[in-house]
Amino acid sequence: MFVATLISAPNQRGLDAALVDNLRNAWGGGETHWLAIDEAAEFALPMRPDNVDDVWKSCQELGVDLIVQPLEGRRKKMLLADMDSTMIQQECIDELAAEAGVGDRVAEITAKAMNGELDFEGAIDERVGLLKDLPEAIIDHVLNTRITYMPGGATLLATMKANGAYAALVSGGFTAFTAKVAAHLGFDENRANTLEIADGKLTGKVVRPILGQGAKLDALNEIADRLGIQTSDVLAVGDGMNDLLMLKNAGTGVALHGKPALQEKCKVRINFGDLTALLYLQGYSSPEFVG
Repeated sequence: MFVATLISAPNQRGLDAALVDNLRNAWGGGETHWLAIDEAAEFALPMRPDNVDDVWKSCQELGVDLIVQPLEGRRKKMLLADMDSTMIQQECIDELAAEAGVGDRVAEITAKAMNGELDFEGAIDERVGLLKDLPEAIIDHVLNTRITYMPGGATLLATMKANGAYAALVSGGFTAFTAKVAAHLGFDENRANTLEIADGKLTGKVVRPILGQGAKLDALNEIADRLGIQTSDVLAVGDGMNDLLMLKNAGTGVALHGKPALQEKCKVRINFGDLTALLYLQGYSSPEFVG
């Protein structure tokens, strides 16, 4: 059995009941279950329709995300999440660069790296090199004045953890940021790169080894093994090409407002919903949300 889930942006509640009914009838689906009125609905399917990709494109034009996935095992035991532009709305290195007066240059490199156009390790070295001699105190300043959380993140964490799930934050960013973000949202652990600091200033270097795409896959395998669960029990979410391996190897890998290159390679794409969409696609209804 499969399940089709349709999700609109929560601030618009633009999911038309007629669209859901027409699609359910065309695909021979079961009874519609509204997870949130005018925002998210689902229905069971006996098989995955051949025209899912074409229908997905049509739904995108209407501001609706469509996910078709196996029904069994969709509620996960672990969340593995990227941080920048996923759990928070910014790229931390871009915000540091803005404070250093090199924001445009660093943002350009970041965009290319996240779309898979540049080697990740080389790109992070180049960007961090432009931050040399920034005072260490700038990190807290950026955290306090420039960083905002992605809508729905706290609810996603609280709901999954209330239902027994483990949560890990794995970022190609920096531990100085992941530590605070993880603590604020309730992650059980976090992994990221470390900015080298000497005499109260950034040296322009990253402590080796650099955590990139391969390290995120290692985190998926290592944490799942430690918890005694399968990688199929994991829901992973990210937005850039350095997230690809963990998304492809998790039970459900979600490209959240993903870069074009990533979306081309992911079956589950959320472009309009916020992080609560990850609860809907697991079958949680809004009355089950925690927090």
